[in-house]
Amino acid sequence: MASVEECRAALVKLVAQFDEIDEADRAKHVVERTVSCRVSDLGVVFYGRLHHGGLDPFVEEAPAGGNPADVKITIRSDDLISLVDGELDLGRALFGGRVKIDASFGDLLRLRRLL
Repeated sequence: MASVEECRAALVKLVAQFDEIDEADRAKHVVERTVSCRVSDLGVVFYGRLHHGGLDPFVEEAPAGGNPADVKITIRSDDLISLVDGELDLGRALFGGRVKIDASFGDLLRLRRLL
């Protein structure tokens, strides 16, 4: 099991990876969405925001207003790190039950094109 700090570092790396995506691709596939990432084995939730400019850094404080996230990801700590490091395929992780994403079908298709 990875630590909260290791998960936080993995999410920082994920934000950097999104920054590397071509602006034209982001403009084509990104719709502004709030994102939550619940690390189930650590009992911690990180919150971020996806937009045309990229992915904002994740924080552990829920956004003001208490609105639920548009895209909710549930994952174990080790799987989060493996996914961000490219060692775990998102599609296989989803079908294998290692990652759960609660989002609209359209959002899932957009995310698939970006990850």
